[in-house]
Amino acid sequence: MKVLTAFKGFKKKSWLIVLATICFLWLCYWMPNLNHTLSYSYTIRQMSKDIELSIMGRVPAAEGNQSYNQKSQQQDLCLGRYIYMHDLPPRFNRDLVTKCETLRKEFNFCRYVENDGFGSQLTINDSAENMMSRESWYATHQFILEMIFHRRMKQYECLTPNSSLASAIYAPFYPGLEVSRYLWGGFSSSVKDAGALDFTTWLKGRPEWEHMSGWDHFFVTGRLTWDFRRPTYMGPDWGSKLMKLPETRNMTLLTVDSSPYAYNDFAVPYPSYFHPSHDNEVLQWQEWVRKAKRSYLSAFAGAPRPNITTSIRGELISQCKNASTNHCKLVSCAPNDKVNCNSPDYIIKAFMMSDFCLQPPGDSGTRRSTFDAILAGCIPVFFHPGSAYTQYFWHLPKNYTSYSVFIPQEGIKNGTVSVVEILLQIPQNVVTAMREMVIGLIPNIIYARNKLTTTEDAFDITINGILQRIEDFRGDIQEGKDPRSKFPENSFWKYYLTGKLEKHEWDSYFRRKQ
Repeated sequence: MKVLTAFKGFKKKSWLIVLATICFLWLCYWMPNLNHTLSYSYTIRQMSKDIELSIMGRVPAAEGNQSYNQKSQQQDLCLGRYIYMHDLPPRFNRDLVTKCETLRKEFNFCRYVENDGFGSQLTINDSAENMMSRESWYATHQFILEMIFHRRMKQYECLTPNSSLASAIYAPFYPGLEVSRYLWGGFSSSVKDAGALDFTTWLKGRPEWEHMSGWDHFFVTGRLTWDFRRPTYMGPDWGSKLMKLPETRNMTLLTVDSSPYAYNDFAVPYPSYFHPSHDNEVLQWQEWVRKAKRSYLSAFAGAPRPNITTSIRGELISQCKNASTNHCKLVSCAPNDKVNCNSPDYIIKAFMMSDFCLQPPGDSGTRRSTFDAILAGCIPVFFHPGSAYTQYFWHLPKNYTSYSVFIPQEGIKNGTVSVVEILLQIPQNVVTAMREMVIGLIPNIIYARNKLTTTEDAFDITINGILQRIEDFRGDIQEGKDPRSKFPENSFWKYYLTGKLEKHEWDSYFRRKQ
């Protein structure tokens, strides 16, 4: 009799377990947006345990489920942070690196792809006290971010092989390296577009694409947005059309220089030369910068742009040469005088000796030099809001006067404004406060070799921004809204800077180019 009773109890429990399993599968089928559900097998086992405990009278079913939910949320620190990484065919990344000698015709690019994109390690024969003599300094190329990001994504603590759990999906394509082979040399547009079309065709054919039609996808490029938009003002054949393809219109594209008129790209810092592995390296460097003796009022590292009529670089170089000895430190990057310009050690030291670092636009509005300056604790001086203020929304404060100086470029161009005179008028206590703010921004703009224990670097901040951006897209889509409907695309910069679309004092800087 006891055996029969036990058998009936077992049948009852088994029946309930089967029923629970069927219900779970039904939910997965009809609710595909359960992105943060725990793994299938774990959930089934836990549901089975809860039912058994309920039947045995040890834990009420409702109380068991509540306990499980609380416990699972406490244990799974990756809830809402899972990222799935596509396993792309090697032609989209690895093959480009192994054939590095083909990436640039004018020089051998191979030393820059060493160490997963960090470049060759710097060897500085200097005092043992010099922080730059340590192993965390590399000759990193300014346009290599896609490789560095890929390395860090491989180490990401919430990477998942299960795309159904992922809050975001990363495609490790190297578009900057791919297109750089054809930017110069008279290649046709069809040649420049071939890699972009191949990539998007492959991506759209993947089952992961169907879930949100690309809105949950992102990729990174180390080059400028204009290298992928073929803007007519730069010539009919410049760059590829990667960022103007229908597939990439829904994706988030991370660039070192974004368009103020486009919704689908977002700017992240250029890589500088410092790539620490431990938190204490960051703290020690910040302290080293804080104690640096600043012998110069300002510094400028760059070359004139005589072929760009709106450039103010020539005027700034002239002002710097004519300034008093300790008022401006000039590091020439002219074609016939660029030895020091190619020395990371020399550049960082020059910036560490200066209170302010001038950052005029060059071939593009943004500069890697901005992040070299911040790394050296040098207060950046901007002449166009598109050089930083309407670019790095995730990494730099919106209150731009707290860490930088803005001097409208018109006064420099017409000769009515002296940069040195303006900088001399800033009280020393204000300079000190601004420098401390800049030093505090150093973690935000560096790409560590691996995840730091307590410090969030540029990679961590970017991941946080990506996850939030895609979560916002997901909410819009679930409400039946087009994520692009919040504001006109040509007001992208204004919306993210102010949250408003009304007339702004910087509108004249962003008259759309054709």
